Order: sequence, then structure tokens, then C-alpha cells
Amino acid sequence: MKKRVLITGGAGFIGSHLCARLLRENNDVLCVDNFYTGSRSNVAELAHQSAFELLRHDVSFPLYVEVDEIYNLACPASPVHYQRDPVQTTKTSVMGAINMLGLAKRLRIPVLQASTSEVYGDPDVHPQPEAYRGRVSITGPRACYDEGKRCAETLFFDYQRQHRLPIRVARIFNTYGPHMHPQDGRVVSNFIIQALTGEPITLYGDGSQTRSFCYVDDLVEGLVRLMAMDQGLEAPVNLGNPVEITIAELAHRIIDLCGSGSAIVYRPLPQDDPTQRCPDIGRAQNLLHWTPKVALDDGLKRTIAYFEALLAGPGGTVSPLLRAAS
Repeated sequence: MKKRVLITGGAGFIGSHLCARLLRENNDVLCVDNFYTGSRSNVAELAHQSAFELLRHDVSFPLYVEVDEIYNLACPASPVHYQRDPVQTTKTSVMGAINMLGLAKRLRIPVLQASTSEVYGDPDVHPQPEAYRGRVSITGPRACYDEGKRCAETLFFDYQRQHRLPIRVARIFNTYGPHMHPQDGRVVSNFIIQALTGEPITLYGDGSQTRSFCYVDDLVEGLVRLMAMDQGLEAPVNLGNPVEITIAELAHRIIDLCGSGSAIVYRPLPQDDPTQRCPDIGRAQNLLHWTPKVALDDGLKRTIAYFEALLAGPGGTVSPLLRAAS
């Protein structure tokens, strides 16, 4: 059955891929974004479709629309962006959740919250299962995002208990792919741009810290399956790739895939940066029958091709956005 789906943060990295996926499945899509980090270019190829509508709006203010489902993805997700205006980051997470939950309550429809692995902080349990309560600094520079997302989860489960609202909460681990913002400061985009432009690869710490990287198509598949669940959801669900890699190994892999001669330079590790991050995806496997399928090298090749095209720009000129990031 055709549905009208609201995606907040729909012009962002993950949101734009979700918009495209739901349009391919013959849904009407209302993409809402304030373009703080999202970009019209991410959804430019969708704009000609009659089933697609783009609305500029900040979710920290109420929104009055008629839809059948809500994916709440609105919030800057990289430290560079969410630390630029930390008060607004917290407002986006908390007020955005309240406003989307209020809309879902009025319409009696399912609403999905894009939470984050950052709710686990710098974990002392590895890999991280959903039952782990986290080790998060509530006063550090990352707290605006970490605690904002934790509060949003609280609101979602309180709305479920108090109003019997059909909710879904996805804890998203590191995701990468085309449409990543070239200036978001995240490790995959940073390394690729530096490798393609011949700049030194900036490695924070000694490179022994670990992450796991999920390609965006796999992540979107998990979100769609989570929304489609018939039964109620009693707990969050981790969505990420359980294959772990050190940041140093990632740097060398990207250098090789780009055919780059970039050297590696070391910088101090940022405050509260986690030393390990890897999901336990047992719940997603059992509930959603979901496991990531795209191997890291394959996903990196697709992402490198995207940034190569950005670097070339129209007519072979260097994209201003990418030039500023290099």
C-alpha cells in the first residue's frame, strides 16, 4: 500500500538515501530539512518526481502535516557540526523528538528515532549490546549530542508507555557512503579527501582506536525493516557493521584504494573520543533478519568514486565545497 512518509533531516547523508529508497518503493515522501548540514544537492535527482516534496523547516518547532509514518533523522551527527552550536544541537534532539512524537500521537502513526552509538560514550563493554547503559560525560564537548540523543530515547519510550505510541529506536553506528558532507570531519570523508588531494592523512591518537563501518545502503535497509515491524518494540536496536578495524588500518586501506602518496601525520586524540566502538547486532539479526552485506573495500570504492566526482566538479573544475575541505 502506498504511504506518505515524513523524513526529517531528509536532505542529509542518510536521509537522502532513505528518501530515494522509499520513492523506489512507490511511496510519497515529504523531505524536511533546515539545511544546517543537509544539502539540496543530495536530493536534486529526486526533485523531478511528483511523489517527492521538499520542505525547509527546523524540527525544534512544531510541524503540522498529514503522513502515515515518520523517520526522525534530523540532527547534525559529526562533532565538527554539532559542536559548532551545542545548544541548538541539544534543542534539535530533544525538541525535535517532542515535536515528532506529538505529531505521531495526533495521527496515531509509527515514528522511528535515529539514535546513535554515541549513547554508549567511551564504552567499557565490548562489543556494545543494547542493554549496556553507557559511559558518557555529561559535561564534555560531545555531551550536547550524546545526552541529547539519550534524552530523545527516554522521550520515545515514555510516549510508548504513556500513550501506547508505536515507536522504533535505531542506534546507528558509524555509517559511510556517497552524500557524506566533505567538511563533516568524520574519519572516512577526511581520509578520502586527504588521499585524493595528496594532503597528509590526519590520524588522531596513535591510530589503535577501533571503529566498525556500515555502508549506507545496508543501514537504510535496516531502518526500513525496523519501521516495518508489526509488533511493538520494547528496546532500541543497534544498526551497524560488527566487523571492527583500527583507524590506522583504515587510513592505509584508503591510501591504497586511492593510489595516493599521502603521508600520515599524528595529532592528539580529541577529548572524550571513544577508544572502541563496535555493535552487537544480535537483536537486529533476530528481529529484523538483518546483517550488513557490503564489504568495506567495496563500500570505500563507491565512496571514493563519489568524492572523485565532487573533486572534479562541473566541467572538470574543482568543486568549491571540496576545495574548502582539502
